[in-house]
This record gives sequence, C-alpha cells and structure tokens, in this order.
Amino acid sequence: MKNLLKYFIIILAVAAVKTASAQTSNADFKGATASLQHYKALYFVDDTASAKIGMTLRNINNALEDPRLKGKVEIELVAFAGGYTMFLKSGKYESMLLGLQKKGVILAECENTIRERKIEKAALFDFIGYVPSGNGEIIIRGNEGWTIVHP
Repeated sequence: MKNLLKYFIIILAVAAVKTASAQTSNADFKGATASLQHYKALYFVDDTASAKIGMTLRNINNALEDPRLKGKVEIELVAFAGGYTMFLKSGKYESMLLGLQKKGVILAECENTIRERKIEKAALFDFIGYVPSGNGEIIIRGNEGWTIVHP
C-alpha cells in the first residue's frame, strides 16, 4: 500500500511538472510557419444565415491578410444550397465580395442550386463565375490538394 501511494505521488508530481512546462512554452508559441511557396484554400457557403456568410467573408479576408500567408495564398469561394443568397444583387455583400475579388479571390456559384431553385442568373452579381456542382468543386479541389474550409 505504501508503494502504491508512493507511485501515485510520483505520477502526480510528473503530471504537475509537465503541465507547468506546457504552460510556460505556450507563452512563446507563435503559430505555424508558412514554409511553402504557395497555399490553396477553398471556402464554401451553403447557408442563408447572414452571420455565417459575414463570418466566412471575414475569415477569407483574415487569411489573405495573415502575414505568414500574404502573397502566398490562392482562395476560391463557392456558394451552393442556401449560400446563393450571398451573391444576390438585392443582398448586402456586394462591396465585401468585390473587395475580396480585388485581392484575387475566385467567386463561384453552383449551377445545380440556381437551376433547382429556379434562380435567374440576372438576379446574381455579374462578376461571379459558375461551377456545375458545388459538391463537385469541393471534391475536385480537395483531391488537388486544396485545403477545404467551412467556417
């Protein structure tokens, strides 16, 4: 019983030391180093929620402005399902989308969605592109090595 108690105390002491050293080393942590020449990310929106769309657009801008990735990242934004609302001319995202496009972001809408929901292309921004299928774009880009991001 004494030996068991002794081992238990030793285990607790080791755990305390590991926890303390982990806490001190986190203070110096600066994140990953962007050692590659080029990065590719595909973001997608499939939700009509304004908060979700706004968050996705801000996340893309944050990635573009990250000093580790600045000038090294290629981004595509694909909308499908409810995400088409982001590209509606009657919506509130035009300036944010144009700002991202100026920074090189590819903007694309799923043709399946607009066909199934009977949405006229004239109701969507003229500056966006189209893909046959949002899911197909995710599958293809993912297999080409793009990072898939769905905030």
